Amino acid sequence: MTSPLLPCPDFIAGEWLARAGGTAVFNPSTGDVIAECPAGGAAEVNAAVEVAAAAFPAWRDTPPVERARVFFKYRQLVEANFDRLCQTVSREHGKTHAEARGSIFRGLENIEYACGIPTLLFGDSLRNIARGVDCDTINLPLGVCAGITPFNFPAMVPLWMFPTAIACGNTFVLKPSEKVPLSAVLLGELLEQAGLPKGVFNIVHGGRATVDALLTHPKVKAISFVGSTPIAKYIWETGTKHGKRVQANGGAKNYIVIMPDADVAKTVENVSVAAFGCAGERCMAGSTALAVGAAAERVLPELVKAAKAIKVGRTDGAAPQPDMGPVITQQHLERVESLVARGEQEGAKVIADGRGVRVADAPRGFYLGATIVDGVQNNMTLAQEEVFGPVLNVMRMDDLDAAIEQANRSAFGNGAAIFTQNGRAAREFTLRVKAGMVGVNVGVPATMAMFPFTGWDDSFYGDLHIQGKESVQFYTQQKVVSSRWFGGDVADVWKK
Repeated sequence: MTSPLLPCPDFIAGEWLARAGGTAVFNPSTGDVIAECPAGGAAEVNAAVEVAAAAFPAWRDTPPVERARVFFKYRQLVEANFDRLCQTVSREHGKTHAEARGSIFRGLENIEYACGIPTLLFGDSLRNIARGVDCDTINLPLGVCAGITPFNFPAMVPLWMFPTAIACGNTFVLKPSEKVPLSAVLLGELLEQAGLPKGVFNIVHGGRATVDALLTHPKVKAISFVGSTPIAKYIWETGTKHGKRVQANGGAKNYIVIMPDADVAKTVENVSVAAFGCAGERCMAGSTALAVGAAAERVLPELVKAAKAIKVGRTDGAAPQPDMGPVITQQHLERVESLVARGEQEGAKVIADGRGVRVADAPRGFYLGATIVDGVQNNMTLAQEEVFGPVLNVMRMDDLDAAIEQANRSAFGNGAAIFTQNGRAAREFTLRVKAGMVGVNVGVPATMAMFPFTGWDDSFYGDLHIQGKESVQFYTQQKVVSSRWFGGDVADVWKK
C-alpha cells in the first residue's frame, strides 16, 4: 500500500498555502516518492517578497533584545523537536541518524549565535573626534533578504542563514532545495510557534523560475546561496547585476595531505569520516588524499580495510543504523559511478569498490559503498571534477612541496587538511596551501557558528562569508553619525 504524500506548502504572511503538483521528493533509502515539491515562480515570489517588505519596518524597529528572545524560544523548540527534525532529514536526504543529529547541532549553534545579537550589533563611538563633534556608527538591517539552499544539509544550511538575518532586523524569504523541502517546512513551523510576527519569515518552493524571480526582484536586498560552483557563479553575477548584496558558496575539491609520520590509526579514522561521511555529499568532504612518500604504504592498506568495513543501509528506520546511507537520487548515483568508471578508463586503480552494493530490505534505494581510487593523476577527470559522493581519490606525492603544489592547482579553495606529527610541516602547510579553511590533524575543518565559513576562489563568490561576524556584516549596513550641538550654557536646558 502506497503511503500518502507528505504536505509541502509555501509559507507566506503566516499562512500555509498548499499548491498541487511539482517535483517528486524521494526517500533515497527506498526509492519511494514521499512528497511533491510545488513549482513556484514569479507570482509566488512576488507575494512573499511584498509581504516581507511590508513586515520589515515594524520588525526593524523591534529592539534587538526582543528579537533575540524569539530565538531563545526557537532554540527551545528545536531542541524539543530534535528527534522529529532528525527523522525528517534522514527520510528526505538519507543521512544516518548520527549525521542528521550532528547537522542539526551545527544549526543550533547558529540559533545560539543569533541569540547574542544585541552585542553583535554594537557600533563604534568616539567623543570629540573634532572640537565639539562626536562620531558614532550604527549597524542597521537591509530589508528583505533571501536564502537559496542545497539538498545536502536540509536543516543546517537554512539555519546558517535566516536566524542571523532575522535577528539583525531583516525579513526573510527561504527557497529550499526542491529535493529536500520538508525539513525547511518543519523549521518554519517551529519559527511560527516561537512567536515571530507574520511576514517576517516566508518559504517559497520551486526551481529555476523561483530562483530567478528572487534574483531580479527589486525589493530583495541580499541573497545567500549554497550549492554547486556553476550555480553559485550564476547567482552572484545575476544578483549583483540587479543591485543585490550576494554571498554564494560553491563546490570544492578538498585535499588531505598524509605525511609519512602521521598517526596511522587516527589518520585512517579521520580520513574515512572526511571522505565517506554523509555519503561524501558535502562541500567540505575530503575527496583527495595526497600520500607523501612512505605514507601510502603505511596508511592505504588500513584505509582500504576501513572503507570495506563501512556498512551501507537504509537510514529511515529505527536502530540499528548503518555507517553510511544512500546518495540523494538515482541520477546522482549513476553520475558518481560513471566518474569512477572514467577514472579506471584513464588509468587509475579502484582498490576499494563500492559499486553494485545491495541493501536487502531496500532494493530500490540509491546506494554506493565507500570507494577508493589509487593512482589518480592531475589530468584525469576524477582529479578535476567535484564527485560529491563516497569516493576518495589517492594521489602519490614525493614530498610536502609537491603536495602543496598539487593542492594549489585546484580552481576551488574550500578546505584542506594535513596529518602529521611534525610542527614545521604543519606550519608550512597552513601558511602556503590555497584554501579558506585548514585542518591540522582535523579531516573536516568546517567552522563553528562564531567563525566564518571562508571558502576561496571558485568555492565562493562575494565579499562577506556565511556565519560569524562576517554574516552580521553581510546582513547589516553601517550608518555613520557625526553630531555637534550649538547653544548657550547647558544649564539653560533645565531653566527653560
